[in-house]
Amino acid sequence: MYGEWLRREGRRVDARVQLRAAQESFAEMGAHAFAERASRELLATGERARRRVPETSSQLTPQESRIAVLARDGRSNPEIGTALSISPRTVEYHLHKVFTKLDIASRTELHLVLSAARTR
Repeated sequence: MYGEWLRREGRRVDARVQLRAAQESFAEMGAHAFAERASRELLATGERARRRVPETSSQLTPQESRIAVLARDGRSNPEIGTALSISPRTVEYHLHKVFTKLDIASRTELHLVLSAARTR
């Protein structure tokens, strides 16, 4: 992505414009892996996460969705962390947010609210 190159060249403000556009375009196309990559690059430029509006506050982010699916499939926090290159504490943080958004209390309830079709 051009935005990645701009960021690596130290042109963070220019990179943000390109990366925001890329993230939105990829998300609209359903290219979630590329949208997430653009989001990570945006964070690397110093961009803060945008404030969520009430209509989207209950939707899982791509990262939360991945973590929820792995937890639903029986993986432990350390296993999820290894798979996603994040710490087990970060997994725990995201799972707490997932439980709140989905209005559930534990991992055992994930299979009830996450269908395989919805999360893949």
